[in-house]
Amino acid sequence: MEYTGRVRSPESLGRMLQQARLLSGLSQRELAKRLGTTQRYIWELEAGKPSIVMSRLFAFMAECDMTLTATIASSEDSDE
Repeated sequence: MEYTGRVRSPESLGRMLQQARLLSGLSQRELAKRLGTTQRYIWELEAGKPSIVMSRLFAFMAECDMTLTATIASSEDSDE
């Protein structure tokens, strides 16, 4: 099964990232370890914490009438 959603803000991206992590069965701490970062950084991404890069990215997309869509494939899909 796949889940698809429009990404319109850092917050909506964070929700998609969180859902992908949860569907993968990973805790924030486990994911952080795999990525070589901190649990706090994962939490900030999932919370949609404002940053200059994110603000500029979404401003760029808005100015160019760009739509970003994210698709999460469940782990069951990757076994096929």
